Amino acid sequence: MSEQVNIKELNERIKKESEFVDLISMEMQKVIVGQKALLDRLLIGLLSDGHILLEGVPGLAKTLAITTLAQTIDAEFSRIQFTPDLLPADLIGTMIYSQKKEDFMVKKGPIFANLILADEINRSPAKVQSALLEAMQEKQVTIGEETYKLGKPFLVLATQNPLEQEGTYPLPEAQVDRFMLKVIVTYPSRDDERLIMRENLQKVFPSAARIMKPEDIMKARDVVKEVYIDEKIENYILDIVFATRNPEKAGLAQFVPMIHYGGSPRASINLAKAAKAYAFIKRRGYVVPEDVRAVCYDVLRHRIGLTYEAEAENITATDIISEILNNVEVP
Repeated sequence: MSEQVNIKELNERIKKESEFVDLISMEMQKVIVGQKALLDRLLIGLLSDGHILLEGVPGLAKTLAITTLAQTIDAEFSRIQFTPDLLPADLIGTMIYSQKKEDFMVKKGPIFANLILADEINRSPAKVQSALLEAMQEKQVTIGEETYKLGKPFLVLATQNPLEQEGTYPLPEAQVDRFMLKVIVTYPSRDDERLIMRENLQKVFPSAARIMKPEDIMKARDVVKEVYIDEKIENYILDIVFATRNPEKAGLAQFVPMIHYGGSPRASINLAKAAKAYAFIKRRGYVVPEDVRAVCYDVLRHRIGLTYEAEAENITATDIISEILNNVEVP
């Protein structure tokens, strides 16, 4: 009984603590029409300290979304355009010689910000990609002999253009696993596109107001960690992830030749974290199965390796996740 009371109290507190979510969403929707799923995923990444890989054709407001989010939380923002001639030093910074001081000094790179847009990450060679991924993982950068901590919060939103794959450097599967979510951005609906067109023809383009500070996000992250996740939900998450590794045990033997490898333990961790953040965004103090299902595609789609057989039969990771969710028993 006491646990129920605690959940009730927790629910009330999280309802109060998560009020800012609606304010951020309102401000962002002043600037960005539609793309509700993308805005939610940005908040999930921000609140659960995870990075996001975005895939979509150009012109779908990917850059606008993260710059607007940076405005609403008054965070420092950097946009890095990845190109084939980019060097790790262009990203993290380097040592330069100062004639005035007659000594070497550190010139910090654009990675020293709160929100980073790594635009078209697959356009740069592995050396640059690994420099970014190391910074994402370690939350620090080494220049010369000194190690420098990166800002808090620190969120990388990397974009990949699914078009023009010739001459690009696709991210290795092991590296892609470091992104908490892989979000596919699709075209807007006809009505949304009409609004987008009208907004862009106005004399003044709308802008978002500042709602909070970066330190408020750090406090909110601690509250998100308190969201209650029942053992039944934990088992549900494990059942889903284990079904990607041993599909035959989940009654999906037809997928055995399709799956090269399944989700790593990072998949389970990130599914739980994202479900908690999603519950928080929905102003709830506890996780329900719908929260897990809502974030499942974004957490798992880049963690399931497909065989040539799957590609030959046009089976995608999304198809496999759908079948797993249909087959795994919901608590």
